[in-house]
Amino acid sequence: MSDAEGSSKKQKACTYEERVKHVSVISKPLASKKQTKRTYKVLKKATKVKGIRRGVKEVVKSIRKGEKGVCVIAGDISPVDVISHIPTLCEENDIPYIFTPSRVDLGASVLSKRPTSCILITPNKAGFSVLEAYNELLEDVQQVQPTY
Repeated sequence: MSDAEGSSKKQKACTYEERVKHVSVISKPLASKKQTKRTYKVLKKATKVKGIRRGVKEVVKSIRKGEKGVCVIAGDISPVDVISHIPTLCEENDIPYIFTPSRVDLGASVLSKRPTSCILITPNKAGFSVLEAYNELLEDVQQVQPTY
């Protein structure tokens, strides 16, 4: 395989606006470009101290056990039924949640090669620098939460 063929197979980086086009209908509240970037930074820090729960099954189990934190959900999941129950579960347990545009970027932010549909950031094991970043993220997410 030549270099030209190899480079054509690589995906080119999409902008935030291009990713938002592929987001599902239920993805509200959707993080802004700035909030998305900040969320990914906090996720990367929390991953290093093992302060996350990754994947639908693990997140649902943690929420039902009573863990608190911030839930980050990918907006481009297909079929939507995979994650459609998570916002309701979060609201019932008073856990703030936010959608990000890309499951691939969400997986990459937790240092994984696999796309991830949802993540729960738990502040329990976090160090001071992670806790400070987590609190800023928590304030941002609570400001955009829908009120019912």
